[in-house]
Amino acid sequence: MTHITIIGKTGQLARALIREGKVSGVEVHSLDRAACDLTWSSAKIESVIDSLPETDAIIIAAAYTAVDKAETEQNTALAVNAQAPGAIGRAAKKRKTPVVHISTDYVFAGESDAPYRPEEELSPINFYGLSKAKGETALMTAQPQSTILRTSWVYDGTGKNFLTTMLKLAQTRTELNVVCDQIGRPTFAGDLAKASFRAAKAIIDNQEGATGIFHVSNTGDPISWADFASEIFDISADSIGHKVTVSPIPSVDYPTPAKRPAWSVLDVSKFENRFDCKLPHWQDGLNRAILERNMEA
Repeated sequence: MTHITIIGKTGQLARALIREGKVSGVEVHSLDRAACDLTWSSAKIESVIDSLPETDAIIIAAAYTAVDKAETEQNTALAVNAQAPGAIGRAAKKRKTPVVHISTDYVFAGESDAPYRPEEELSPINFYGLSKAKGETALMTAQPQSTILRTSWVYDGTGKNFLTTMLKLAQTRTELNVVCDQIGRPTFAGDLAKASFRAAKAIIDNQEGATGIFHVSNTGDPISWADFASEIFDISADSIGHKVTVSPIPSVDYPTPAKRPAWSVLDVSKFENRFDCKLPHWQDGLNRAILERNMEA
């Protein structure tokens, strides 16, 4: 049986990985913050990895994801997103264990008009993106036998994310203003979990070309946050009980401490071709997220 250690336990991706492990025959060992806090010193994090039981691969599912707070909590963002992956990588290399690490579309400036390829130059426009870019470099330097999966707009049916926020607001609102000039593709956490295991197993099996940087998101036509909100409300109309109208607004009308990329669509063809894995359409992922939410209710 394959043994995989997940850094993270309560986040939406970590939960999806734990569920996926149960159905795919993977023995999962997950570390919560009490067991491995990514704000700890590099030496302490390395000692945690040194003392892990038998494991065939490590998946780093934990991260500092508070994009706006990262502008002022820069030291914490750097510790979690940049220094910790390097520490994990160094310890993993010593025990000859490959690593799968989750990164973000926010490493790009968002000034393109075509989907970003993995090899394109990084140019983050906020500190969160910068911290994740530094983490990619730190990990690949420390443990070249690693795979980085950049993803975008991750959500599930039960965590704190765009989907659940929209549905909560819909309980008391009939109209919502949502940004319409940030374009990307949503990614259901369950699909990202499957892709992460696919990559991990390929590295474990020493498959050629399994390491490096890949992009993973759901597929389909790129959409705005306003488009995504409209689709959420259409699918959930029966459970909401009333119509919710989405009013598209430009980003300048919804100022945030951190600037967001206007375009963060990822080219996933390298991942799909290398791992022979067709990534699902974002509408399919949304349907399964809604089902997940209803099952938990």
